[in-house]
Amino acid sequence: MQSSSRNESSTKTTEAATFAAGCFWGVEHIFKGVKGVVKTTVGYTGGGMENPTYRNVSTGNTGHAEAVRVEYDPSVISYDELLNYFWRLHDPTQLNRQGPDIGTQYRSVIFYHNQEQKRAAEKSKEQFDRSGVFSKKTVTEIKPAGAFYDAEEYHQDYFNKNPGRSCHILRDR
Repeated sequence: MQSSSRNESSTKTTEAATFAAGCFWGVEHIFKGVKGVVKTTVGYTGGGMENPTYRNVSTGNTGHAEAVRVEYDPSVISYDELLNYFWRLHDPTQLNRQGPDIGTQYRSVIFYHNQEQKRAAEKSKEQFDRSGVFSKKTVTEIKPAGAFYDAEEYHQDYFNKNPGRSCHILRDR
């Protein structure tokens, strides 16, 4: 199911951002705690299969990445600030993996929703590569946002439903 129905309750003051940075549980958990983020939804995007399930995406054959759609209030937090969180919550130099999670579904991608986001993402990636946080260049893809399929309900807000688990750490820089 596409997430548009989940997001219809949004006010006109929110904007969308979509990020893939490894397992979507931890990515969602971090963004959920950011002031100005109104709503998060985990799901699948970037592939060719319609209405994929976790089981489908886990094969690595659908082309989809585990991703988080972030609805945010731009009067409270900017897209550039969200990009700063994105770079800090994973290792963007790892190709098709994050930690022990391996496969194309765990790749690093910024899915832009408009040309302004595309330019901001490209600039942010260049700045991050020059920052020296990692000795290697990032492998993060910057792609247009397409169909986003909500993950199954048990994946939504996973860490609040399953306390004591974790998979992402927010670096200082």
